Amino acid sequence: MEVPLVVGVDGSEPSLSAVDWAVDEAARHGLPLRLVYASLWERYEGNVPSGGAERPSERVMAENIVGTAAERAHRRNPEVKVSADVVPDEAANALLSEAHHAFAVVTGSRGRGAFAGLLLGSVGLAVAARAHGPVIVVRGDKAGLAGTHERILLGAADPSIAGEAMRFAFREAEVRRCPLDVVRAWRVPAHESVDHHLSTGDPARHQKERASALLDAVLHDPMADHPRVPVRRDTVEGPAHRVLLRRSAAADLVVIGARRRSGHFGLQLGRVGHTLLHHAPCPVAVVPQTERP
Repeated sequence: MEVPLVVGVDGSEPSLSAVDWAVDEAARHGLPLRLVYASLWERYEGNVPSGGAERPSERVMAENIVGTAAERAHRRNPEVKVSADVVPDEAANALLSEAHHAFAVVTGSRGRGAFAGLLLGSVGLAVAARAHGPVIVVRGDKAGLAGTHERILLGAADPSIAGEAMRFAFREAEVRRCPLDVVRAWRVPAHESVDHHLSTGDPARHQKERASALLDAVLHDPMADHPRVPVRRDTVEGPAHRVLLRRSAAADLVVIGARRRSGHFGLQLGRVGHTLLHHAPCPVAVVPQTERP
């Protein structure tokens, strides 16, 4: 059974933008689309007498939300197979559960009822920081959302969390038939001693060479597996969150890896992830790499 691309919907404008983006993504990958609305009302509706002529307003609202989203998806691309469901759970928990059997989970940048000043809603943040499958937060400017840059950006992290993100980014660039920019940020550690500098020569050159060697290591296998993907690799001096945020202005999707420590239930998202999810001018894909304790 083919795993779907799952979209969390709640009737808000950001979630409808996420539906539009996800329809295009599902079409590119040839995937079915599953629309999910989480409603705790469904958990308790068995306690409500069913003999009345009118249905409860909460149930009507839930059906309207998923129905409107499904109709919108069908209008955007009638060839994409769409299913919709109302799940009896909190929104974040529902989507975290869906992530275990989805190609990816897609959310909007903010949910219904969120404060206007929030850059990222609590549901999107919780899912991106805890899911054990890829999560894509649909956000950004018109060009980033429309995919007019025709370029994917990948932040090359340490090899321990690079594998799944690499594979995801290469697949994405391949189906879009566009170049993949792979960027590794580097800095000279402030704690490096003078003796170490003297023994290794120029410390900046040393760090740049280390970054380049890391790119060679992590790119070797995926480039061999995806020979048709044009790869532009770069090492850039500076904090990774700033480097990737700046580069994301010319991308249709930025992909980063994330650690998922087994048995750890808190938010597992570093500074790079937080910065991009709150400020990137294009959609952001967080792809986890599970670590054993």
